[in-house]
Amino acid sequence: MSVLVVGLSHRSAPVDVLERAAVPTDEVPKLLDELQRGSHVTEVMLLTTCNRIEVYAVVDAFHGGLADVSTVLGRHTGMSLPELTEHVYVHYAGAGVQHLFAVAAGLDSMVVGEAQILGQLRAAYAAADEIGTVGRALHELAQQALRVGKRVHASTGIDSAGASVVSEALADAAGALGGDLVGRRAVVVGAGAMGGLAAAHLRRAGAAEIVVLNRTPDRAARLAEITTVAGTRARAGALVDLDVELTGADVVVACTGAVGATVEHAAVAAAVAGRGGRPLVLCDLGLPRDVEPSVAALPGVTVIDLTTLQRRLADGAPGAAVTAAQDLVAEEAQAYLASQRSAEVTPTVTALRRRAAEVIDAELLRLDAKLPELDTRVRDEFGRSVRRVVDKLLHTPTVQVKRLAEGPDGDRYAAALQALFELDPQTSAAVAIQRSGDVLGALEARHESEDLT
Repeated sequence: MSVLVVGLSHRSAPVDVLERAAVPTDEVPKLLDELQRGSHVTEVMLLTTCNRIEVYAVVDAFHGGLADVSTVLGRHTGMSLPELTEHVYVHYAGAGVQHLFAVAAGLDSMVVGEAQILGQLRAAYAAADEIGTVGRALHELAQQALRVGKRVHASTGIDSAGASVVSEALADAAGALGGDLVGRRAVVVGAGAMGGLAAAHLRRAGAAEIVVLNRTPDRAARLAEITTVAGTRARAGALVDLDVELTGADVVVACTGAVGATVEHAAVAAAVAGRGGRPLVLCDLGLPRDVEPSVAALPGVTVIDLTTLQRRLADGAPGAAVTAAQDLVAEEAQAYLASQRSAEVTPTVTALRRRAAEVIDAELLRLDAKLPELDTRVRDEFGRSVRRVVDKLLHTPTVQVKRLAEGPDGDRYAAALQALFELDPQTSAAVAIQRSGDVLGALEARHESEDLT
């Protein structure tokens, strides 16, 4: 069994494709169940954020697992396999482990080093665990990824600036409004984790008032109360109040995750007419989009969305902290894989020692049959001597095979022991999978070439 990663992110797909692949929170259990029903998938977890959708699956065969996952993703997105192949990336086995560790460390984020991904990864694991699609393999992998992410953030300084998609969007908003957000009136549409982060950044940036609008009034009220207690005037409202609030706002942060636009062209156009020419900045951080694309053409309106941020942040050069984080991730991935390979050889070592014990017991029984009059103390001492000899003979091979198993070709040593001593490997037969035409073959070929570079 190996881990297979199939995903789309800001690095591989434009925002309109990510929108089609986005998974609303209430649909996650259904999609996880559908993924796990694949004939080659035994465990599965789904990581979905504002700029990535990734499936982490434990599969019994690469080609079969890829076919299972790709079929479900194609059905979910409404995309054909050729369309999907253009934007999907695939990592398998060791490459999959290293990718997850890099994601947890913030190295694969749009804003490199952002720490929000740790909470998102933790939530993804919890969601899969709750409905029962996580087993031992993904449990160990996810927990180690979280530990690696924490270690990278704590020891490399990669997140010392505290940057995030929200902070970068608000930095652009401040620039569009003359340089800062001090004294500005802000509206936050959505009271989830992203909305809470937006409110916190707006408060620290000196916003005079923050209005929180949400489909669920209680959540909006809680966030508004937290913001007020922290020192910034805030109040809550319902989504239907947005039309009114747009007229007086300077900056709006929309991050609902809803299907369909929340901030519509007609509402913004009506607000613009009553603003007397004052500029309005809309930060659209939703996936799918919260702001209708045509809004950007309205006079005096600036829309900052994930595409805008992706374009600005794409060319950032890695600094020393990023390089240190990359090295640490690679080191942690190698250590994890070595420990997994070592653990996989343990059943073979156990089987070898069990076989040796069975041989000793059989020979001692034969001795009893041939020499029934043998003194009990002599027999016991003879038995102990034989066991000591066998233990000493097996000690070096078993220690060595565990050490050698930590290497890239470690499984060969376990296989050699199984063949030499006729041990039961307890491995399932490989299943030949017919590839889904040239399209799936192209995706597999691209995976192989990427992992070799």
